[in-house]
Amino acid sequence: MKGNAAAVCSPGPEGVQQVTTAAAGERCAPCPQMVREQYATATEGTHIQRPENQCVYKIGIYGWRKRCLYLFVLLLLIILLVNLALTIWILKVMWFSPTGMGHLRVTKDGLCLEGESEFLFPLYAKEIHSRVDSSLLLQSTQNVTVNARNSAGEVTGRLKVGPKMVEVQSQQFQINSMDGKPLFTVDEKEVVVGTEKLRVTGPEGALFEHSVETPLVRADPFQDLRLESPTRSLSMDAPKGVHIKAHAGKIEALSQMDIVLQSGDGMVVLDAETVCLPKLVQGTRGSPGSSQELYEICVCPDGKLYLSVAGMGTTCHENSHVCL
Repeated sequence: MKGNAAAVCSPGPEGVQQVTTAAAGERCAPCPQMVREQYATATEGTHIQRPENQCVYKIGIYGWRKRCLYLFVLLLLIILLVNLALTIWILKVMWFSPTGMGHLRVTKDGLCLEGESEFLFPLYAKEIHSRVDSSLLLQSTQNVTVNARNSAGEVTGRLKVGPKMVEVQSQQFQINSMDGKPLFTVDEKEVVVGTEKLRVTGPEGALFEHSVETPLVRADPFQDLRLESPTRSLSMDAPKGVHIKAHAGKIEALSQMDIVLQSGDGMVVLDAETVCLPKLVQGTRGSPGSSQELYEICVCPDGKLYLSVAGMGTTCHENSHVCL
């Protein structure tokens, strides 16, 4: 039956007749129901052109193609389930929550990080502070550097804490008290100490290469105050006077050369119960019969002082050879 093919009518969905042919390219014979519908329409008195006989074929994927499609859909479903499981696992491991991730929480004021954190690259922040009940610790194996930059990205201030040195780079360095009072200020021109007193506790004291301006220099109680210039001169100047006072001890001025007390318009006053000059040059004794150990102070024309044995009158002229 190679050249002939028979058409079979089969009921389709919703009453539609389907016709199956055995060979392609042949026109299907009309089904009885289709013939009846065409005849009923023609008998109603309307003149409608009869359409050609149409065949309805089955549409779908059958055989190995259908099995491959089902296998592909199953593979996509498996991949979807694996991705969903991995996503849930990552969320669980990273501690994701509606407020943040693990110890990192997002608040209305910024980010809140609990516990210890390690930053491998620079951290840019406007403000960093710890909790109320704990301290803030910045730690590094090399150094900790804090930079302040302007709008152009240039460094305007830097604080660097290294293993051997703490370095501050800024136009002005200032330390304030709790009420905002400057305690210590440093710039290129001067260093200002705003406290009531500056205390130096080192055994060698304080070394100043240039002048120091202060209203008071005082030692601790029961400690000596020593002003020394090993290789140069020491000068104390004041527009209204220099006052040196020792409450419970003595004042000692030592010099390898001369000590000069000079007053331009006034005088030098030695106000004490006893004025002792133990190393003044002594003149010769007076008459052999004099037993009194009394001396008078004599002054040479150049201002040199010397002692002369006191007599009934002055004996300075007799001992004036000391001035030669």
